[in-house]
Amino acid sequence: MKKILGALATGALLSGLMLAEDTAKDDMKKAGSDVKSAGKSSTKAAKSAGKGVAKGTKKGVNKAADATEKGADKVKDKTKQ
Repeated sequence: MKKILGALATGALLSGLMLAEDTAKDDMKKAGSDVKSAGKSSTKAAKSAGKGVAKGTKKGVNKAADATEKGADKVKDKTKQ
């Protein structure tokens, strides 16, 4: 009777360890997948931010160019008189 209980306890312990090992392996796979998807999301966010910066820069450059042209026109008008 003691041998049967001992064998059952050992079997339960070993099966529990085997389940824990599978779970850890699955967790690692899931973590790897999560890291991959996070990397993709970061890439998309960086691209979006870069496009926003480019748009803002272009707007600023055009505004400065317009102001420069306006100032040049004023100087040209003053020299004509």
